[in-house]
Parts: sequence; structure tokens; C-alpha cells
Amino acid sequence: MLTYNRARLLVLASAVACPLVSAQTGYVSGNEFNPAISLILDGRYAQYHEPLELPGFQMGPESELPAEGFSLGHSELTLSANVDDRFYGSASLAIHEHDGTTEVELEEAFLETLGLGYGATVKFGRFLSNIGYLNSQHEHAWSFYDAPLIYTALFGKTLYDDGVQARWLAPTNFFLELGAEWTRGDSFPGGENDGNEGKALFIKLGDDLGQTASWQLGASAYTTRFAERSGDGHAHEDHGHDADHSAELIFEDGDVDLYGVDAVFKWSPSGQPRQQQLVLQAEYFQRKESAISHFSEEADSLEADYDGEQSGYYVQAVYRFRPQWQTGIRYDEVKPDNQFVELDAAGIDMEEFLEETELGSDETITRYSVMLAYSPSEFSRIRLQYNHRDWGENRDDLWVLQYTMSLGSHGAHSY
Repeated sequence: MLTYNRARLLVLASAVACPLVSAQTGYVSGNEFNPAISLILDGRYAQYHEPLELPGFQMGPESELPAEGFSLGHSELTLSANVDDRFYGSASLAIHEHDGTTEVELEEAFLETLGLGYGATVKFGRFLSNIGYLNSQHEHAWSFYDAPLIYTALFGKTLYDDGVQARWLAPTNFFLELGAEWTRGDSFPGGENDGNEGKALFIKLGDDLGQTASWQLGASAYTTRFAERSGDGHAHEDHGHDADHSAELIFEDGDVDLYGVDAVFKWSPSGQPRQQQLVLQAEYFQRKESAISHFSEEADSLEADYDGEQSGYYVQAVYRFRPQWQTGIRYDEVKPDNQFVELDAAGIDMEEFLEETELGSDETITRYSVMLAYSPSEFSRIRLQYNHRDWGENRDDLWVLQYTMSLGSHGAHSY
């Protein structure tokens, strides 16, 4: 079992005595001149009736459900290697379908220092933010096929951006890491800005409980500003459903402040997590933002002062009951609380605006998820998942059958 003390020793070894080890993952490059290549193949079959709607939230990118029937999932190509004894580099390309079109996106491309000493590590480039617990993990490492509702509502799926991250591992008998990030801040929930508006702080604390259990607690904060953020009041999708694409919603001169806490507990009765393990996980986020909203539909428009507060959480339990089998349950809940004050209107009143965008909703949205996964090896997984979602008087069921296969060299995942 990879305990916190062993993980800490790996990081310290990378910083002092083993320059060809990544300070982030403890991964040793097999060839210091040729990069390790990893390919994650992902595909799925999905069945549902209604698109993903979160009334009260302005939906971000990549927040839609997969296409009904067979579709390509979130496949990923990663190249990584030690540049020399001072730097480690990694780049990940995400390959996925969006609106029926296959897209290739640069998800991460960063360099990370090695051997700075005193427990310090600096990362710069494009990277997944370390806020929260799940956000820094790649999609194929998630216990469920999809992100929790609060991640979908606040980030579109996950928060990543261009900038610099600094982390410090404290020289303590328990795990204590402090970190800060300075980024462009234009990734959702940010928007177009002059650059370098994103700022984040995080702390992670953990320890072992004997030889069979361990825990981690975390807290994080993120803030950004934007000159303009565009999008719909909720997700409009074309999966055999009618959608009105003539309306446009733009937020201007916005401020975003976000706070979160997370907790993870892992227990393995035999001390061998690959044989049997229970993982309990929970996160809570709250976002407060303000902006000037502009809504237009054909020749009509409305301008309003916007103050929004959205919050939510998820709790989940995943149990590996046999080496090749695991099952899990998850509960999600998100709740909006937005206020609008009309500033100027031309043909659209406030009631029509709130009805069209659904941003005036204060309904709590809940979702229950159950999954069963079969992994013949650590490189392959077949997963069946069921989601039941309730919002207002509406409800919907979703079934997903997914495969995830890993080809090539792949580094160890974080705690």
C-alpha cells in the first residue's frame, strides 16, 4: 500500500538524490532522451432522453452529455520525459467528439522542476489546477465516467489554464503541501481578459492510520476577472431535441471568487489496495460572481446587473471487492441563488429573460449514480454506469457502457 510516508519519501528522493524521477509522480523515465508515450483509448455507448440542463447555471464548455448511441469518448495521447537533471516535461492531447465533430485539444503542456531542494517544486505551462481533489486528475483516472455535477456546473468539467504553479512539501512526519497558482484566468468560469487574472491557493494535509488506512483533507480558493464571458443560460444540445440558438447571453466586467474543501479516506483491510479497498470521497464548492449581463434575441435585448451565488457538493464511495472488480455509488447536489436588477430593456422584460435563460431558477438539482467496473489488468477497464437526475418536476435516466484502455508507458496516479 502506497502510504503517505512512502509517497513523501519518493518526492524527497526526486529532489535530492534521484534527478531522473518526476517530483510530481515519482515516475522514473525509462530513457532520458526518448519520451515515454502513453495512449488512452476511450469509447462508450450512451442512452438517455433529455440533454444535461442545470437551471440557474451558465454552462461552460465540455459540459454536455455524450452523443446517444456509440461515440468516441475522451481519448488521450501523452508524451513525457525528463528534459535533463533540472526539468521534467509532459504534454497531453485530448481527442474527443463535440457536436458530432472529432476535436483534438491540447489539455496539458508543462515543465516541472527537479531537485530544487527544501521540498519546493515549480510547474509552468498549461496544466490542470490543483484546486479541489478531483480537478488535477486526468479523466481516465476518475472512478465514474463523468465529473461530479458541481465540477460540470462551475468549470464545464475541469479547470486548466496557462501559467505557473509553486508547491512546497513541508518537512513533517505527516503529509502537508502548500501551493499557489498564477494563470491567465480566461478558462471558464473566467473569460476574455487582459491576461494573468487567475489566482489560486491550496493546502493538502494527510497521514496514515496504521498499515491499512490513510486520509487527506484539502482546502482551496480561486479568483479571476473577465471582460467578457459568453454562453447560454443552460446547455442547448442537438441529440434529437429542439433548441433555440437565436438567443445570445454575454456577461461583461465580471468578478469570480470560488472556495472549496475536500476529504478522502482510503481503507484496505489487508494493506493491499489492489486486492480489496474502500475509498470514501467528498468535495464542496461555493462560487460567488458579479457582472453585467446582456441578453439578446433577434432585435430585442435586455441589460441587467448580475450577482450570483452557486454551491454544491458530491459524496461517493467506491469499493474494490475483488482484484478485478469494483463498484461505487455517488450523490450530487447543486443549488443556484442568482439576483438580477434590470438596467435597460428593449422588447424583453425581466420575466421573459429569466424564463429564456433559466438563470432565475433556485431549484436544487440532485443526481444519483451507480457504477460497476471490471478491470482484467491495470491497463484496461470496462464500466457500466447509471445516473438518475432530478431538477424541479423533471427527471431523467442515463445509461453508459464505457471502455478505457491504456497503451504504452504510464506514470502512477496521485493519491
